[in-house]
Amino acid sequence: MPTIAVVLASTRPNRAGEAVARWVLDQAAARTDARFELVDLAEVDLPPLDEPMPPAIGRYSQPHTHAWAATVARYDGFVFVTPEYNHGLPGALKNALDRVYAEWNNKAAAFVSYGHDGGVRAVEQLRLIMASLQMADVGAQVSLSFRTDFEGHHELTPADFQGAALTRTLDQLVAWTVALATLRVPAAA
Repeated sequence: MPTIAVVLASTRPNRAGEAVARWVLDQAAARTDARFELVDLAEVDLPPLDEPMPPAIGRYSQPHTHAWAATVARYDGFVFVTPEYNHGLPGALKNALDRVYAEWNNKAAAFVSYGHDGGVRAVEQLRLIMASLQMADVGAQVSLSFRTDFEGHHELTPADFQGAALTRTLDQLVAWTVALATLRVPAAA
């Protein structure tokens, strides 16, 4: 059974992302086709990129990079729960993505975004980054708007159709995660 990380991308105090990630995990808990676990970037020790070699080379020198590489390698797929900041993705998420390379390859990604406009511009940028990391991002996504899916811009109250959108997104993610499994198996020597 694949194990999928729900990556909480915001590290901001009083972030709306915690409620969004809990909602994703609560919905995912009912599934029997994959295990879902939270990876909170606020709890990961990742200073700004401080590796002397490009991540694609795979020669990490910093202990925190080795730890992050092991975390990323442990998962078969990812749901990125991301806000949109200034029409883009949060710096903490970009730093986490840029830190390692091979550990992301041949894995599936899905997006649950939120913001005033649903976080869609952050996801557009993430789709470009996924291609560079050799990740397959699924077409379905969830876009939560502060205007319609949060009461008072703070309390998550997703519209009814958002649950179906999340189910569709997770269905696609699990299917792609399973399909890509053969690419992640090391070749026999």
